[in-house]
Amino acid sequence: MTEITGVYMIGIDRREDNRGFFGRTYCEAEFAEHGLHTSFPQCNISFNRARGTLRGMHYQAEPAGEVKIVRCTAGGVFDVIVDLRHDSQTYCRWQAFELTAANRLAVYIPDGCAHGFQTLADNTELFYMMGAVYSPAHARGVRWNDPTFGISWPVAEPLLSEKDRSYSDYSR
Repeated sequence: MTEITGVYMIGIDRREDNRGFFGRTYCEAEFAEHGLHTSFPQCNISFNRARGTLRGMHYQAEPAGEVKIVRCTAGGVFDVIVDLRHDSQTYCRWQAFELTAANRLAVYIPDGCAHGFQTLADNTELFYMMGAVYSPAHARGVRWNDPTFGISWPVAEPLLSEKDRSYSDYSR
C-alpha cells in the first residue's frame, strides 16, 4: 500500500518449478485496465559502486513530465518519492520503499513526483522504464535534504554529485 496518490508497488506473479521461476514484470493490458500509463519509449540503468550513493531528487517539468517504473536488479536501495503536484491530496509528502534484487519489487511513479534513492549496498543497479524520452531542458530537482520534506535517509553522509548537491530548497 502506498501513501502517495498514484504511486503503486508492482510485484510479480511467480510461476515456479525445479528450475527456478518465471514472472511477468509488465503487462500493457493490465496497466491500461487500471488507468496507468502504458507507453515506455526509453529504458535506463543506474549502476552505483558504493553503499550510501544518493541520486535525487529528480523530476521533469511540464510539458515533458514523465512516469517512471523503477526496479532494483542488483543490491538494494531506499527509494524515495516526493509528491510535487499542487492539486494532489498528498502534495509535499514523501514515501520511501526498499527495493532490492531479492524482493524484486518495482515502484510506479506518476508524472509530477520527484524521485531519488540511496544505495544500501555496494554495486547496486536500478532499471528504469521511462514514460517519456528524457528532455535535458526540462530536467529539474529539489535538494535531497530539503527541510520542506524532511526525508530520513538511512546513510547520514551520502555520496552525491555536484548537481544533486546544488539544488535549491523547494518553494511552494
